[in-house]
Amino acid sequence: MRTDIDAILSGTLWRRRLTLNPGWKLAVKSYDIAEEHRMRTFIVDAFTDTPFRGNPAGVCLVDSQLSDERMLQIAQELNLSETAFLSPLESGGVFLIRYFSPKMEIPLCGHATLASAKVIFSLHNLSEVHFINIQNLDLSAKELDGQIVMEFPVYETRPASAPPALLAALGVKGIKNSVYNEETKILLLEIADAEELVGLDPDFVALQRSHNAINGVLVTAPARTDGYDFHSRYFWPWSGTNEDPVTGGTHTFLAKYWSSRLGKTRMKSFQASERTGFMDVELVDDKLRIRSQAVIVFEGRLAIQA
Repeated sequence: MRTDIDAILSGTLWRRRLTLNPGWKLAVKSYDIAEEHRMRTFIVDAFTDTPFRGNPAGVCLVDSQLSDERMLQIAQELNLSETAFLSPLESGGVFLIRYFSPKMEIPLCGHATLASAKVIFSLHNLSEVHFINIQNLDLSAKELDGQIVMEFPVYETRPASAPPALLAALGVKGIKNSVYNEETKILLLEIADAEELVGLDPDFVALQRSHNAINGVLVTAPARTDGYDFHSRYFWPWSGTNEDPVTGGTHTFLAKYWSSRLGKTRMKSFQASERTGFMDVELVDDKLRIRSQAVIVFEGRLAIQA
């Protein structure tokens, strides 16, 4: 049984109405607005087993009430694709999580969830953790054989057109398919060749001008002989950085897209950004399991005012 609660009043960490289990309470302290305190903060390279590869995410362990504006400012200060803010609930192993790019709040982020799980597992004697996001999704993560296995929702796509100006800005010669995912507001383009994908060098100013109703564009191609099933790159100057190095959240629809094309439910994904990254994906009923690794590269304390 679940119940609606207002998880902290307007102007503090959680402004929106969430659906949480009875008895869940935020385990955060109240500070005077002028009081400086130091928030434990990490940078974690996700979807890699090697430092300075994969996708770096900020992870902030929230022990006081932060406004949306302050979280956005912190994300801008760290200047990573996303920064995750974790607020512990009194129930052990459950955290409220919010994600911010340097431009805006992002409802769901795969690599920042993986980074958050890596931090929590490094600090606590837990084998499983649950993150509740702003959409009330329960995102679980488990440690298994030296890797982290996350469970995400599976989303659908529908046919959509790609404006010629967008293709020109990407430098794409031609596309095999174009679809759109409503939940993430991402346009997916399939091209024929993974080598062309690696060589894309978009004009990001022209790209942002070419469309005004999406959060990003995901370009993907089938893999050939490198041990992976498909490759991708994600460009999102509309809502984040120019290119996201490795993107777990896009696989909420990308995995099903390639599953229908390849006739597989278990696949290996490679993101062909400059930093590169990898993950194993598996479709199980209406859930997506993402398996990969992460490396903590920085730990410190961020001096802030709430």
